[in-house]
Amino acid sequence: MKDDKFTNRLIHEKSPYLLQHAHNPVNWYPWGEEAFETARKHNKPVFLSIGYSTCHWCHVMARESFEDPEIADMLNEKFVAVKVDREERPDIDAVYMEACQMMTGTGGWPLTVITTPEGEPFFAGTYFPAEDRAGMPGLKTILERVALLWERDPGTVIETAGDVVRALKKQSRPGDVGLEIVERAFEALKRGFDRTHGGFGSDQKFPVPQHIHFLLRHHIKRKDEVALEMVNLTLERMRYGGIYDHLGYGFHRYAVEPSWTIPHFEKMLYDQALILTAYLDAFSVTGRELYRDTSLEITEYVLRDMQSPAGGFYSAEDAESEGVEGKYYLWRASEIRELLGDEAPLVMSYFNVLEDGNCAGELRGENILHVRSPEKVAEEYGITTDELRERIDNARRVLLERRLERTPPSRDDKVLTDWNGLMIGALARCHRITGSPEALKSSRKCLGFIRNNLWVDGRLMHRYREGEAAIGGSLDDHAFLIWGLLEMYDATFKEKYLKMALELSEVLKENFMAPDGGFYFTNDSCGLIVRRKDSLEGAIPSGNSVHMLNLLRLGSILEDDELTGMARGIVSAFASRIKSAPSAHTFLLSHLEWALKGGRSLTVICPHTPGILEGLRRELIPDFTITLKDEASDWSFAPGHLRSKGMVNGKCTYYLCDPEKCYPPSTDDNEILEYIRGV
Repeated sequence: MKDDKFTNRLIHEKSPYLLQHAHNPVNWYPWGEEAFETARKHNKPVFLSIGYSTCHWCHVMARESFEDPEIADMLNEKFVAVKVDREERPDIDAVYMEACQMMTGTGGWPLTVITTPEGEPFFAGTYFPAEDRAGMPGLKTILERVALLWERDPGTVIETAGDVVRALKKQSRPGDVGLEIVERAFEALKRGFDRTHGGFGSDQKFPVPQHIHFLLRHHIKRKDEVALEMVNLTLERMRYGGIYDHLGYGFHRYAVEPSWTIPHFEKMLYDQALILTAYLDAFSVTGRELYRDTSLEITEYVLRDMQSPAGGFYSAEDAESEGVEGKYYLWRASEIRELLGDEAPLVMSYFNVLEDGNCAGELRGENILHVRSPEKVAEEYGITTDELRERIDNARRVLLERRLERTPPSRDDKVLTDWNGLMIGALARCHRITGSPEALKSSRKCLGFIRNNLWVDGRLMHRYREGEAAIGGSLDDHAFLIWGLLEMYDATFKEKYLKMALELSEVLKENFMAPDGGFYFTNDSCGLIVRRKDSLEGAIPSGNSVHMLNLLRLGSILEDDELTGMARGIVSAFASRIKSAPSAHTFLLSHLEWALKGGRSLTVICPHTPGILEGLRRELIPDFTITLKDEASDWSFAPGHLRSKGMVNGKCTYYLCDPEKCYPPSTDDNEILEYIRGV
């Protein structure tokens, strides 16, 4: 049990995750020179533990090990213990996660790494129980063995750590990438696709929105119906599965089995943003109401539960409440019957609620709400799907009201610039595609929060909490915010968003760009053992993948070849990595053709938004940008040839370009629409 009689250095931190460990008996240090200087002075290895506040297994390891006085004594005597919030310091996490994956073939959180006093790793893993269990060494055993090895043979340890660092410093080899790699990525996704449940993989199921992003564009460009079938099955099963919160809306982190039924219950801001974008794009392509409704429901959730009164979006909601994962979201059949009376049988059938529960193990007797076919339920009860929808929605409100009486999961209330940039973009796109005024209002409010609180002395910062902005902005902070600004421009055609995006892009060019192309994650080494430059996409697209798209969009809108050249430089810089793992670069490959062959652009000179643009910007048209410019507007940041374009005969005038040529200016709406939709 946590005992507040202990207090360590983490008590002075702002991170909710670090504060969770401030009363451990472990003498934790935050990441910094003090910790490593202490390790050097006393010749101790560093025990580095990385996690985040809503991580279930981080909580488990904390209860089992870091609150245990015996383990704490071992750590305090033989090691210097350092705690890192991976959301607050993604640069640190990325370096040591790569080391863990390199050394063990896997990764995850909590991330457990033991390093030399110089921070060079020689042991790595994830969760460890306190005692040996089922063939897995316990943390006590590991600490004893490592301490003995460090005492008896430090030279071997240091040599091993040096080998790891040298491997980490190897960079992707620059080169050329052809469009055939796109087909290779598609074939890899097809091989890994679950044709029964949708999604990718056969064990746990993670939403991978960048795969949806790729498949929708592949479908449009190649007229490939298989790609669209993969999208539809995945998005439908996700929406009906237990990974979706059917009462309060929003998506849980992932499913622990292949059918999307049993979730890991935490909710992350970046998941909401990227999944919202996936459903919006799918609605643009298919027109399916399910996708539009899901988009608006996710929006309702994040505006209600994740946005601070000042406008910034919180980071996450925990998987646990009262020490039990999922307790807030689970239902017993008796409670549903008590609340809903005669409506209970219909609702229980719709949500797959069983009298004895649909969960096993420790959760036996509880039910995870997930939906079977609404059409079949309506048929069984002899009602229309519209009537079913109305009755389920009425029941949902009753159940949600009861759920609000429960102890809610804790919320990580720090505001992160990169994740907020993604949410700004998703909400702006939601307004553009669905017309939601609330989405645009909230995205503007969030952007105002960032400008007022995370823009400090002309520098973008990463984290805000309790009145403090800290930690210099990374590539992701800049790139994701630029993406959000460009989505704001597409939604409003206000040039101020373009100007801000261009200014941030210049910061990346001046401070993050590598000599051989691509962008480093940080603007300097930040005291880390390696300065990373990466393209691999995990739960979110990489900063390099997103900024490649940013540069293509900015270059197309502003007709600036230097910007598009920098985008091609990103492709070249990561050529070897892209070729070796194309399906780990699906966001980047979604726009490879644009980078290599060029895209299409429509520049409109008009004092108002012409009617044809309202329809066009709701469509998903790959490799295409729209620029709306009023002759009287201040576009001093744009190249002269763009500023010189004007109206013909006082009419709204369209300037259309494709990869081969630019066409004569036109004032004919139908001519423009025919070309854009007919190609």
